[in-house]
Amino acid sequence: MASRKVPAINASSMADISFLLLIFFLITTSMDVSQGLARRLPAPPDPNQKVEESEINQRNLFVVKINSANQLLVQGELMDIKQLREKAKEFIENPNDAANLAKRVTENIEGLGMVTYTPDHVISVQNDVDTRYQSYLDVQNELVAAYNELRDEFSKRQWGKPFAELDEDQQKLVQKVLPMKISEAEPKNYGGNK
Repeated sequence: MASRKVPAINASSMADISFLLLIFFLITTSMDVSQGLARRLPAPPDPNQKVEESEINQRNLFVVKINSANQLLVQGELMDIKQLREKAKEFIENPNDAANLAKRVTENIEGLGMVTYTPDHVISVQNDVDTRYQSYLDVQNELVAAYNELRDEFSKRQWGKPFAELDEDQQKLVQKVLPMKISEAEPKNYGGNK
């Protein structure tokens, strides 16, 4: 009995089909993308410009430190993350004109009239080199939420609607009264017990 040859399958186009399927799945598949913090960086300084040391009145500085044990120190006091938002709002707004919080000034702002606010306040976030990234993000989120809540409250008092519903000019006025001033220092080694 003579053996019959089995015809071979032509596989020359298999590579092309596989490649097309791979491209199809890459294009149609959605992938999660990590999102970072939205921050507007300052313009690079002019190399010919003189560097002037600016002094910030300690009253206008709100220091938030995160140590290597991920503990939060706010103005030198140990604090839970759940308290940070209200403490930051109190510092930024200084409703009772307390001497230990940001200095309030009263100004006539075109489009708003006489407004009392704290234009020189700065929130300084400092973290340890060993701080967990999630702890850092939690602090940033609470501080941004404090500004967002204050802007909403101001917008509702002024125009009867939240900040997000204001037109662009109104939003700029609110941002002038409540500028987001979060300064981030280079990570240092604060240790777990400081």
